Amino acid sequence: MFENADPLIAEYDQLEVQLADPATHADPVLMRRVGRRYAALRPVVEALALYRGLAADREAALELAEQDPAFAEEAGALGAQLEETAARLTRLLAPRDPNDDADAILEIKSGEGGEESALFAADLLRMYQRYAEQVGWHLEVLDSQATDLGGFKSVTVAVKGTGVDGVGPYGRLKFEGGVHRVQRVPVTETQGRIHTSAAGVLVSPDIEPEELEISESDLRIDVFRASGPGGQGVNTTDSAVRITHLPTGVVVSCQNERSQLQNREQAMRLLRSRLAAIREAKAAEAASAARRSQVRTVDRSERIRTYNFPENRFADHRIGFKAHNLDLVLAGALAPVLDALAEADLAERLSGPGR
Repeated sequence: MFENADPLIAEYDQLEVQLADPATHADPVLMRRVGRRYAALRPVVEALALYRGLAADREAALELAEQDPAFAEEAGALGAQLEETAARLTRLLAPRDPNDDADAILEIKSGEGGEESALFAADLLRMYQRYAEQVGWHLEVLDSQATDLGGFKSVTVAVKGTGVDGVGPYGRLKFEGGVHRVQRVPVTETQGRIHTSAAGVLVSPDIEPEELEISESDLRIDVFRASGPGGQGVNTTDSAVRITHLPTGVVVSCQNERSQLQNREQAMRLLRSRLAAIREAKAAEAASAARRSQVRTVDRSERIRTYNFPENRFADHRIGFKAHNLDLVLAGALAPVLDALAEADLAERLSGPGR
């Protein structure tokens, strides 16, 4: 059973050899790619070794139980462990997004609701920051446009770190993409009325330059002067960079760094991420409608979640997830809903293509 894992075991062994080669360590890009793939395969290798060991022990216990019934209880306990390990292996070996072990680019943009929406965008950023701290990830701000009251018109961050069972920041956060709706009394509301506003989230894999080649001839690059909240100048030179990818019309900009070169590098990083998301969305077009509902696209518009402050209620509309602990969710307690979304996605992947 699980013979389909044998090629992965062989790949894991080859990667182990590569990691022991000094030439691999001399190439940072190669080292990062090999190390990431090695870490992604390790849970499969360990689970398969455990499964085969348990199977052998159970078979021996069953043979001994024919002579001594005392071993029957041990065989039963081993059988339960075997089933649990088999279920985990099934999850690990299910068809998956090849970018699941990658770092993520997370973009949050204010939408309907003006300043209240910008403040909610800041709340979402803090929520993701706190979740990242809990799981040992690191957030790096790539670009941001703040407002006078401390909100964000837009903010883009890179999420870096190692995952669990081969699932990294992108694989864990990718279902956060969509429209997040908030219902509460804004700080600017004087009559105590509840307002509804929204912010958009886009999650895409952080793609290495060698993984997605972009021709210079396909780019239009403009520079401009960076500005802060209220138009206050934060730079006296044209260091901000805007890049337009002509074939797709995708536009990205960065102004947080002090040098034009640094902003260009960050903008290219964001562009690669956007183009990878478009590529993934096109690949998903052949999937079922249910499967597509789990995969973000760059222009996704449906509301995926509601944050209701008066009722302390948190709801994800795609899977019917509801909880009355919004205060804890905003403090980073995202694991339950992320687990539920991952399970729903796993069930869809295990159902087979075209269903």
